[in-house]
Amino acid sequence: MKHKTISKAVSWSGFGLHSGLGCEVTVEVAEAGHGIKLIREDIVDAAPIKCDLKFVSDTNRSTTLSNGISTIGTVEHLLAALYALDISDVLIKVSGPEIPILDGSAKPFCDSLLPLLTDLDKDRAEFVLNKMVEYKDPDTGAEYIAIPSEELVIETVLEYDQYIGDRHASFNGTTNFVSDVASARTYVFTDEVIHLAKAGLIKGGNIDNAIILKSDEATDEDFRTALDQLDLDNIDQILNVVNNGPVLHFPNELSRHKLLDLVGDLALIGVTLKAKIIAKKPGHKANVAFGKLLKEVYLKQKKVAGVPSYDPTQEPVFNTEQVKSYLPHRYPFLMVDKIIKLEENRVVGIKNITFNENFFMGHFPGNPVFPGVLQMEALAQTGGILALSTVDNPSDWDTYFLKMDNVKFKRKVLPGDTLILKMELSAPIRRGIVQMKGTTYVGDQVASEGDLTAQIVDRTKL
Repeated sequence: MKHKTISKAVSWSGFGLHSGLGCEVTVEVAEAGHGIKLIREDIVDAAPIKCDLKFVSDTNRSTTLSNGISTIGTVEHLLAALYALDISDVLIKVSGPEIPILDGSAKPFCDSLLPLLTDLDKDRAEFVLNKMVEYKDPDTGAEYIAIPSEELVIETVLEYDQYIGDRHASFNGTTNFVSDVASARTYVFTDEVIHLAKAGLIKGGNIDNAIILKSDEATDEDFRTALDQLDLDNIDQILNVVNNGPVLHFPNELSRHKLLDLVGDLALIGVTLKAKIIAKKPGHKANVAFGKLLKEVYLKQKKVAGVPSYDPTQEPVFNTEQVKSYLPHRYPFLMVDKIIKLEENRVVGIKNITFNENFFMGHFPGNPVFPGVLQMEALAQTGGILALSTVDNPSDWDTYFLKMDNVKFKRKVLPGDTLILKMELSAPIRRGIVQMKGTTYVGDQVASEGDLTAQIVDRTKL
């Protein structure tokens, strides 16, 4: 996938759902790698807030981001629109503390952004989930499961005691988010209105930006009192709509809106996600907690993405005897047992660490540790095979290493470990000079790494 932005700035004006304040939001063009950031225009010297889970400061009825100085609420509908349209790089300027609620859905955002999509000339990271992830929120009872999938698939299931229509909604690669999900509006029950009004929230709520559903737990009198608290001038109209039942865009509009919210909250992972997610009773608090769990998995996957897979039962490219035909090293200084992968720009070797290695007698006796310098030697020998695979009659050539830079040792290598040795060309081979990036692994953990430079020398001409 490529990074994507928009061709020109676009703005919307309205009121904040919870603050009730008039506000304007403008989405502006950004370069590849900028990411999605928000900034408060009404705060002097405000720093941008990166759209990231670590900046979530509140999840009470909406998702709020804060960097300690600036706070911006109800970001989920706009983020859902950006994510669904694959927009990765924009600057969002907000004139107040909250993104305007507009009609309570993501459709106004999608409608304005869709004609402006612009690809950028830079590849974009993807998060293809490779294992099952489960989460249950202990407070709300919300349950989530994510399993590997080649595309993003989301299913939401709602649980309410009273009838609300179809409780299930789904989204996948064939679903048109703009037409099938984006127009699903936010909703609230009358008993929740009473509670939220007392808490000083939903000051900008009305029937033109929210579906209001009659609750068995709330009387008309208590509901009217809450509407009075909100200082609304169309109370009779609201009561009439609520008592007669709202007109829904879809039979499962409530479920679709929960799906929309989940997309917006998961956008805060900050990377294109490919997984199948089933969410039961989702809400902002649990969405964010689940998103953080997925983010941990993503970071771990990213960390080990370069780890070569090793199946000891698979036939090697070179066994030990074949390795010896390339290298002049012999016991006790042959540090490569076999080569399991040899490509144009990369080679992977294996070194089995056994206690009977001669150096263990004197290197930390009683606490044997494979020497770091020998890890580099093992890498050098592995890289030598990559270098010599580019010449005719490799037995007539030697590889001499000229320097090692940025060498780091990150964990101990002990007897019984299998050391995976990976060397990758970091530049084309020119005039016999070979530049390589070397990494050793034990399992999926990096043991050591460094940048190695060598020269191929024709032994017959020395």
